[in-house]
Amino acid sequence: MEYSSLPKDPMVLLSFINTKLRDDYPSLDELCSSLCLNADDIKSKLASIDYSYDAEKNRFV
Repeated sequence: MEYSSLPKDPMVLLSFINTKLRDDYPSLDELCSSLCLNADDIKSKLASIDYSYDAEKNRFV
């Protein structure tokens, strides 16, 4: 499965990614691999609103 259009708004993207991580994936790498996403792009976009990935919690905080 590939997501061709992620939410453009960073806050909506944050909610989308954290929900996927909580419900479906044990890590950001697995989510990105499964959905054909670039982890660095997601990290960069969410860093613009002061969120970073916490691997231990498996979510952006």
